[in-house]
Amino acid sequence: MKTYLVGGAIRDRLLGRTVEERDFVVVGTTVEELKSQGYVQVGRDFPVFLHPRTREEYALARTERKVAPGYQGFTVYAAPDVTLEQDLERRDLTINALAEDEDGTLIDPWGGLQDLEKRLLRHVSPAFAEDPVRILRVARFMARYANLDFRIADETLALMKAMVVRGEVDALVPERVWQELAKALGDGRPSLFFQVLRRCHALERLFPELERLFSIPGDPPYSDTPDTGSGALRALDTATGLSSSSEVRFAALTHALDGHSIEKLCERMRAPGRFLVLAQLVAALHNRLPGKERLEAEPLLELVEKTDAIRRPERFEQFLVSCEAICRVRAVQEPPFDLFRRILIELRGLNIGALVAGMKDSVEIQRRIREERLATIDLVIRNVDADN
Repeated sequence: MKTYLVGGAIRDRLLGRTVEERDFVVVGTTVEELKSQGYVQVGRDFPVFLHPRTREEYALARTERKVAPGYQGFTVYAAPDVTLEQDLERRDLTINALAEDEDGTLIDPWGGLQDLEKRLLRHVSPAFAEDPVRILRVARFMARYANLDFRIADETLALMKAMVVRGEVDALVPERVWQELAKALGDGRPSLFFQVLRRCHALERLFPELERLFSIPGDPPYSDTPDTGSGALRALDTATGLSSSSEVRFAALTHALDGHSIEKLCERMRAPGRFLVLAQLVAALHNRLPGKERLEAEPLLELVEKTDAIRRPERFEQFLVSCEAICRVRAVQEPPFDLFRRILIELRGLNIGALVAGMKDSVEIQRRIREERLATIDLVIRNVDADN
């Protein structure tokens, strides 16, 4: 029985990045032997175990054979006679097919070290084409390592295009697509995820709503942007510079879609509801925010009410940041976002209980609350005018 550190931990360490988790491959043993040593089996599709003390993942060396379409259409063979080299050969990219033994000796049968130095994403073997998730992973690696100037090998990109033509991506389940998308939204330059999908023609299969944006001229309202799709990607990257929130980044990406298209996309991808709600708010309201020259209490209160800002201030902040990212890539004057934040602070500070104490009529109560809120907003506006 031999144990090897494999994959991402080695890759990220060599790239000078923080290693977030470590995975191991075990060669020359059986499921029963690992269980007898206290390892806890967690893998359903193939033998994966948690170490009895560290809780890190240990997988038996395995080979795979394609038997059906999609990323789940595999049979797995895991036995003591499977070698480390065979296990590494089934991996997606050469930079992920690295291993290290218990003495720290690096094992690189597929040229991963050279490709790391070249900043090249290259598939290990033709078996890459059997798993459509690998298209998403390549796109995500481009987004993750954007600052390192990685590129996709020509032969790998050609293979990805051929996979799309064969319909492999059509077999992907929505939950897995969203899982990879969500990871990409957390990376340094998530627009590259969508650019790669577009280069291999997978975007129109997976996200047709976004693909259509590239056929819509971008000027106006976008400055220096050839089409609306490119403007959406610029808004996404701008939002990435403003916020670590995946919801904010998604809302900036989808701001040019209508509410129905956003709903279709989110429902198809099984996206969490908070992504849908924020994205629809941003799409509906980002181009209706009042500028400094036309500040009035009524439309500002309407904005607060439509976004449910008083009850959900955190989401309102996400809404403002999303809109700020959009405004920065559009040829429009930036609204006074800090004023909107100040208005919300003042409105949430009102003592509504004391304001309506003793009142019985519900209509009168609502009228009184609205009057007080309008007066509060008006006071904030006048104070800003006085300061200027």
